Amino acid sequence: MTAMDEQERRRRRLAAWRGSHRMLDRRSTDGTVAEGLAALMAGIEARTGPETGAEGSSGFVHDPDDAVDVYGGGIVADLERRVAGLLGTEAAAFFPTGTMAQQVALRCWAGRTGNATVALHPLAHPELHEEGALGAVSGLRTVHLTSAARMPGAEEVADHPEPFGTLMLELPLRDAGFVLPTWDELEAVVAAARERDAVVHLDGARLWECGPHFGRGLQEIAALADSVYVSFYKSLDGLSGAVLAGPAVLVEEARVWRHRYGGQLFQQYPAALSALIGLDRELPRLPSYVAHAKVVAGAMAEGFAAAGVPWFRVHPEPPHTHQFQVWLPYDAEVLDEASLRQAEETGVTLFRRWGAGATGAAGLPPGVSVTEVTVSGAGLEWSARDVREAVGVFVGLLE
Repeated sequence: MTAMDEQERRRRRLAAWRGSHRMLDRRSTDGTVAEGLAALMAGIEARTGPETGAEGSSGFVHDPDDAVDVYGGGIVADLERRVAGLLGTEAAAFFPTGTMAQQVALRCWAGRTGNATVALHPLAHPELHEEGALGAVSGLRTVHLTSAARMPGAEEVADHPEPFGTLMLELPLRDAGFVLPTWDELEAVVAAARERDAVVHLDGARLWECGPHFGRGLQEIAALADSVYVSFYKSLDGLSGAVLAGPAVLVEEARVWRHRYGGQLFQQYPAALSALIGLDRELPRLPSYVAHAKVVAGAMAEGFAAAGVPWFRVHPEPPHTHQFQVWLPYDAEVLDEASLRQAEETGVTLFRRWGAGATGAAGLPPGVSVTEVTVSGAGLEWSARDVREAVGVFVGLLE
């Protein structure tokens, strides 16, 4: 497919999604610039949770009359304090991207431990989506403790034949299907790393929605690690940005490296505001999304079985978070076209985009395509029957 073809396909997708009256996940990225700016203005006055803004700003996510930030401070500092409080850490620093936040964290830990080797999963974000940046930019080396599509176990951590300074755990492991270990398994893995004198860093881009699976709050989860990074534009639908949280001494060093990496931006108040809106509006609702994702996933499996699809997989079933994968033995372009036609012809968007999957390590058989399904506020309107009927229509478009 040429670049022009892909642009046309993107325009078609956006038009179909914007025209859909029913979606499992309606995202701000589907809208226009004007709609995004209007949403920020509406969101600042739509405080739904406990007091989150600056002192004296009752009724607002953040005081709209506050001065804009300049190289941090103001609303950015408020966001940093808010996240440190939510995670129970001494300090937190705002970064323009999670990629930068995580690279800085791992670089700082390498300097402090004296070991530049990072143990992580081969499906982790730095290995698949960062163009080898850990080695190319920070001089770090990575090792893999398992190739299975799950977090490494305690024995795999304990028995690895060479030392490593940092164990990085991605919770949930997105490219394996947004999978999580049990709480006991997570505690055992952390303990095994401690036995090896390694520090533990959590890639918590989607940490916000892990609590229901573990039966634990954010602070208890974050307390297992020496540092944690969280994202704002994924589960919380913010514009961009991330926070690195941990001990004050680490965060202060990270601020220095943030500047060296080019992350000390002049103004960031739109991104920070959208993050505060997400924490206020979406964070309290995530448990309901996680619960309903189980209903949706189960209904999808029933729908595919009833439609006579020769082979399929909903993974994991039930989902560990409000996101999961669907596998089907068709070419991704065929599935994309069926998904688009369903949105265009019925006003129902069941699936967004299909692809070949990350790697063979994810457990995908040859010839199978995968899509990621997210259940957010829009998805709460779907009953199990709605899902089964939509699956039937989708399968009919494949024939």
